[in-house]
Amino acid sequence: MTATSSVRVPRPAPGRGAGRGPRSGSEVVPRAPWPLAVPAVVAVAFLLLPLVGLLLRASWRDLPRLLLESEAVGALRLSLVTATIATVISLVLGVPLAWVLARARFRGRSVLRALVTLPLVLPPVVGGVALLFALGRRGFIGQYLDQWFGLTLPFTSAGVVLAETFVAMPFLVVTVEGAFRSADLGLEEAAATLGSRPFATFCRVTLPLVAPSLIAGSVLCWARALGEFGATITFAGNLPGVTQTMPLAVYQALERDPDAAVALSLVLVAVSIAVLALLRERWLRPGAAL
Repeated sequence: MTATSSVRVPRPAPGRGAGRGPRSGSEVVPRAPWPLAVPAVVAVAFLLLPLVGLLLRASWRDLPRLLLESEAVGALRLSLVTATIATVISLVLGVPLAWVLARARFRGRSVLRALVTLPLVLPPVVGGVALLFALGRRGFIGQYLDQWFGLTLPFTSAGVVLAETFVAMPFLVVTVEGAFRSADLGLEEAAATLGSRPFATFCRVTLPLVAPSLIAGSVLCWARALGEFGATITFAGNLPGVTQTMPLAVYQALERDPDAAVALSLVLVAVSIAVLALLRERWLRPGAAL
């Protein structure tokens, strides 16, 4: 049998697989041809081998001591707090923006969508520079915040939140916008005919319809904020206990204590795996719409 041949699987017994729709007498399961299988194996190795190297390099016996003696605890606490606040801000601002992009009709909507998603492809350090010249003490907005309110955002914990929100919110917006586009408008129209006001319909009908995508987008947004580096170090700096998040702590530890850097990296890997495990079964399964 060649690599491009197919295998016919016997039809399951009656009563099994109910609810999956009608099937023919046998199901064709294609085998991957070697021109596709070989690059796929290489891709898997390329993605997993660095993680294997990290696990092999870790000093497991000294791991608790390295985490406690380094600034990991404070950096992790700051990362969790700022990423959570950034996610809340993204929800408050990003969900209405996603609805506008999905449902509203106005001139320049495609341009607005491109600008909103720009941070997805923009180098994070460029985003930090942009934030600095907009909200810094000499920025076109930051100078007035400093003069009128005495409010300085760069090199503060608030600056960390702003940097993380800037790079993470588009993940939420893109995910929820797709859900709004695919949501069943019939239920919203039925609620309107029953006298429901538009905002009440949005809260009671639309949001429950897009809840899975809303949760998935929120978790992805939180994970992206947790791992933010470039915009944070450019706009907020790397001050221990004030603006030093976990990625910045890893970068600093790598210069003076590689074992501590590996330990901190393992913490971030563990958090990332937990996020993927949370999303995998329902929201990141094959065919799931984000």
